[in-house]
Amino acid sequence: MTGPELPTDTGPAPQARPVPRWVAPLFGALAALTVPWAGYLAATLPRHAVVAHYRAAWVGFDIGLVVALALTAVLAYRGHRRVAMAATATAVLLLVDAWFDVTTTPYGPDLLFSAALALVVELPLAGLCLWIAWHSDRVVQRRLRRPPPRTRPPDGGPPAPDRVHRGTH
Repeated sequence: MTGPELPTDTGPAPQARPVPRWVAPLFGALAALTVPWAGYLAATLPRHAVVAHYRAAWVGFDIGLVVALALTAVLAYRGHRRVAMAATATAVLLLVDAWFDVTTTPYGPDLLFSAALALVVELPLAGLCLWIAWHSDRVVQRRLRRPPPRTRPPDGGPPAPDRVHRGTH
């Protein structure tokens, strides 16, 4: 017995592409070029550094996170189709926040607190944001396929017909 057949088509039809063809090779090249850069930084950056604007960096970052969380809340409340973009941005900010909270905190009780906050709050919330982004796209697609609801006229009469035929037959 064999498994299910895998589709042989490896991509969307040309007219259905969400982005131009040059985007994939560009971002593939950028990813490949970033690997040696990360290696260079790993070998050359100092193990310890004094940061002149540490407080401003964190406060500014957290203000950006608040804006992303609030935007996600507002767009979700309104049922706006762009909630996926806000939720994705919020997820990224939460993941970056967790990473830097843990990696910039010295060993000791503060590190345990940062790790616990990352595991209990930031990472699960980032997962929820990604779930919102994934499922909001499906909801929008379903909404686009569904005919609009029939509405009642202001006088409370019967609903308007789904289709209006004009002209003679």
